[in-house]
Amino acid sequence: MQVRVQQEGFDLGAESDGFAARVSGVGAIVTFTGVVRDADAGGLVAMEIEHYPAMTQKALEAIAAEARARWSLADALVIHRYGRLAPGERIMMVATAARHRKHAFEAAEYLMDYLKSRAPFWKKEILTDGRAGWVDAKADDEDALSRW
Repeated sequence: MQVRVQQEGFDLGAESDGFAARVSGVGAIVTFTGVVRDADAGGLVAMEIEHYPAMTQKALEAIAAEARARWSLADALVIHRYGRLAPGERIMMVATAARHRKHAFEAAEYLMDYLKSRAPFWKKEILTDGRAGWVDAKADDEDALSRW
């Protein structure tokens, strides 16, 4: 299991290939990559993501370990970036490997839902009109997490 919180970008292909090379005896590998989305179609200049390193690393490791045990994963990978990111940049990646696709998909969804609603990151949107504001939690994200 690998969890990385990093400022630098990552190569999706290299990460996926490296993850696949580390696992054996599985029937499914699921990957998901999140990108910075401009919800206002042209209104977002950047997303600034802050975190407290020791707390964030421990929280992500704990949730990845929980997912690995709950779904009997062969392996899991979580990458989450911080710093200033432009629309379209990769913000995070989750990869899961399991004997059966259902477990790999469910574990990946669980990790994504956790990252979206509970991971200790603080996000600020910088808009083209000069406004900046912290991103509030969304009810839909909480609802998604509640199913687990």
